Amino acid sequence: MTKIQHSFGELAELHVHVGSAVDPPIMWEIAHEQGIKLPTKNYWEFEKLITVSDITTYQKYLDLFHWTELIQSSPEAIEKSIYSIASGAYRKNNITTLEIRFNPMKRNRGGERDLDHIILAAIHGMEKAELAYQMRVGLILMFDRTFTPELNNIIGKKAIKYRERGVVGIDLAGPIDKNFHINSLVPIVDECKKEGLGVTIHSGEATGADEVKKVVDLLSPDRIGHGVRSVEDEAVLEELSKRKIVLEVCPSSNIHTQVVKDLSQFKEIFGKLKQFRVPFTINTDGPEMLKTNLVSEYEMLLQNNILTIGDLQTAAKVAEQASFIK
Repeated sequence: MTKIQHSFGELAELHVHVGSAVDPPIMWEIAHEQGIKLPTKNYWEFEKLITVSDITTYQKYLDLFHWTELIQSSPEAIEKSIYSIASGAYRKNNITTLEIRFNPMKRNRGGERDLDHIILAAIHGMEKAELAYQMRVGLILMFDRTFTPELNNIIGKKAIKYRERGVVGIDLAGPIDKNFHINSLVPIVDECKKEGLGVTIHSGEATGADEVKKVVDLLSPDRIGHGVRSVEDEAVLEELSKRKIVLEVCPSSNIHTQVVKDLSQFKEIFGKLKQFRVPFTINTDGPEMLKTNLVSEYEMLLQNNILTIGDLQTAAKVAEQASFIK
């Protein structure tokens, strides 16, 4: 058992994507069970196809999701995926509170599959993991920057519909699109909040502190996915601190995509967050795609003198308290 595991015991993780968190062998099996034509018949080549092996770019990282989302596009596949993520998180890292996020419209083969069947299958996979491992799991449904307001509104309505079944929040992600405007989400986000759903928004990763400010002003989220570029504007840090908006920081992910250059820059980022008392959590983003796990992220930050044990204990406590799972 590592020093981190001795120090923390049970852990919480708030930022994990279905598309990047399933073991490659399970993805391979699902693909074959579904009869999906892959670009290779060799497993090892397939594994390279859906994992990050070196420094990449934000867009190339997003491109990896093409295959994982396709493979997961059926009720059977999403159920198996959710169960695999949750059960693996418990067995590998003793994660007992886990939030898993995905966009159901990117799992329905362009409308061929029914959204309700996809979401219900995800809930079933979640419930099976909760029963087997006595853990708490919640699902977050995601809007997309490339979607029309009408499509994002449908996702929000589905989140509300299943809020009593394990859907605990909503999120926004996807490739940067110049035609997308944050204010298009205001009505549906407000409706989701009134129905008791948590709100987290990807911002301050591929976009700068200026967008974080817009997100905070227009949507007033509970949490922000990544958010590391908030440090570009101290006024934004002050606002995050004032509103107690929690950042879901994903160190390895940000370095792989070069959103953050290296660990030394991360030391500066965390220094700023601590200086302005901005609450933050540590997450993997996608443990299998990035070949990491939550304990490894904690250990990396500790061993490289980026954060202290005390800092990590605080982050772990913040994660438990900031979870949308009631």
